[in-house]
Amino acid sequence: MQMTQSAGQTRGAAAGRAESLRGDVRGAGILPRAGVLLLALAALFLMAACGGEGELEQPVPLYGNNPIEYPLDLWDEGAEGAAILRVRVDERGHVDSVEVAESSGHEGLDAAAVAGARELRFEPGRKDGKRIRMWATLPVEFSTRPTPVDQD
Repeated sequence: MQMTQSAGQTRGAAAGRAESLRGDVRGAGILPRAGVLLLALAALFLMAACGGEGELEQPVPLYGNNPIEYPLDLWDEGAEGAAILRVRVDERGHVDSVEVAESSGHEGLDAAAVAGARELRFEPGRKDGKRIRMWATLPVEFSTRPTPVDQD
């Protein structure tokens, strides 16, 4: 058995549901109708922009096992910790900005990590093969224990 509704009944029911939803959103103070439309358009624009990006290659650090020196003035304290930095690498591979994304828990270690990161050099990031300025994540660990030597 199939139920049929007239076009007027269908529109009326749909309008009632839409008005009910709009009333709920306005009543909660979330977004007015124009705000919902702008939000939807912004989301659509962002999705289109993300889908159109070319291939990205992250910057690669040009250093060995211990790129950033342990601060000797903290050695007697036995301070240890790991910081996660965000570094912005320019088109030439130089670091032009540094931020502490996660602290080591010790202000002196964080300062040493930032100072050391500013001196690092990188293979620049690339987009579609072209060098570009971009942010990269750089973990920095400070330990008073010796680093194990790789025996290849």
